[in-house]
Amino acid sequence: MRALGVAVLGALMCAAGGAFDLPSLYVPGVALAVTAVGAAAWVLLAAHGAHVTRAPGPATIEEEQPYPLVLTAAAGALPAPGGELVEPLLRRPLPATDPRSSRVRVNVRFARRGRRELEPARLVIRDPLSLVVRETRSEPASVLVLPRLEPVRVVGEDGGARFALAGAGAGQASELELDTLRPYRQGTPASRIHWPAVARTGELMERKLIAEGDARPLVVLDARRPASEEALDRAVRAVASLAVHLARETGGAAVLLPGDRRAHELDADLRTLAPLHARLALVEPADGVPSGSSLDRQGAVFWVSAHGGRPPGVVARLPSRAFYVTPVAVPGMRVVFTVAGCAGHAVQAGMAVEAA
Repeated sequence: MRALGVAVLGALMCAAGGAFDLPSLYVPGVALAVTAVGAAAWVLLAAHGAHVTRAPGPATIEEEQPYPLVLTAAAGALPAPGGELVEPLLRRPLPATDPRSSRVRVNVRFARRGRRELEPARLVIRDPLSLVVRETRSEPASVLVLPRLEPVRVVGEDGGARFALAGAGAGQASELELDTLRPYRQGTPASRIHWPAVARTGELMERKLIAEGDARPLVVLDARRPASEEALDRAVRAVASLAVHLARETGGAAVLLPGDRRAHELDADLRTLAPLHARLALVEPADGVPSGSSLDRQGAVFWVSAHGGRPPGVVARLPSRAFYVTPVAVPGMRVVFTVAGCAGHAVQAGMAVEAA
């Protein structure tokens, strides 16, 4: 529209020069008309066939890890008179007339976890006076930023803490105990039939067996009332880091997330880490204290709170060895390890708990 306006202005000046016998208006009038037409023709030809593409990067990336970004800008029928290559992930646009802008390779980093929707890159072509502007865009992209994994560091030489972190409950999962009864399923061995129940009800019932108390350590995420976004992020990183550390050291671990009744199992080979890691990347503040049958176990329980302060009463009532992990140290509680900017406290009988 700007070019059209300039061309019309030039035509009006030429018309005024002829109507009022003012030859001096012809020169600027013709100049404006030629400038407008020339700018439009140049930009349209430069934009014809021009495009920008963004090579798809990995679908997931950990926090602070380099995300490879490759942009390719193809020229049109003529070199661009001006403009810029705009990539939202870069600090500033790149000049479209610079040959180095035809292929750009950079690494960007994401400081926080979560889903990131990447806006399209734009190749903007314009004349020096910005009378005519044409724009082409790449496809949008999406990346899931995962919480980063950090090492677990034991404080001091406390042998009990080292045992809890390195092998709490390991090697007991092979023993079995009765969990509950369920209707008989075709093909179940006769040794699994619960004959007292058959005699009492007249229906075939089988015993459901589970690993004794589920001796694997359990990591629980308490996402209630986080002190801040950073506190929740640190708690999520602590959960991911503890789960991986414990799974490698003990042969397996379990993770209970907000809203879940059953824990996610993680083996020593970390084969199920990817879906768990993705869940942790999308954790939001939650209501309610985590609960479920997963809390009844023999292995150590690591209760990770994004709120801090005194532990909830459920932590003090856990039947097994427990640790309370918070973004800040809790006065009066002994810190036995640190992970991802959080302090892990030993839970002891009779300690003060959060007021109901």
